[in-house]
Amino acid sequence: MDQTLSDFGTVFVFLLLGIIFVIGGYLTARLLRPSRPNPEKLAIYECGEEAVGSAWIKFNIRFYVVALIFIIFDVEVVFLFPWATVFKQLGGFALIEALVFAGILIIGLVYAWVKGDLDWVRPTPNVPTMPVIDENENDR
Repeated sequence: MDQTLSDFGTVFVFLLLGIIFVIGGYLTARLLRPSRPNPEKLAIYECGEEAVGSAWIKFNIRFYVVALIFIIFDVEVVFLFPWATVFKQLGGFALIEALVFAGILIIGLVYAWVKGDLDWVRPTPNVPTMPVIDENENDR
């Protein structure tokens, strides 16, 4: 029981020291930095160019979807490296596990592809419209 409390105490001390380190860094930076704001420093800066328009524009959701899919598959591939280092010791069972893992990834990729999430530019559907009937023409 004492060892368990000691382990939790160690984690608590590291957590407390981490919080103190972060707060100490912020306070030290606030005390040491110069604070001389002027209109040029407070102006919006965007890649060295003058900002045009509002910052509250809508971005296409495809940017985020493609980035999330990339991150998911990138992280999943990282899981294959530890497996590759001990492949000879694990034998055939490890190969089957890796193939199942790769199969799940391939199914996910095919699902994203079929759903159209990997298409950068989607064609806009051409929906026919009904002709507008002018009521004045019916009165004649």
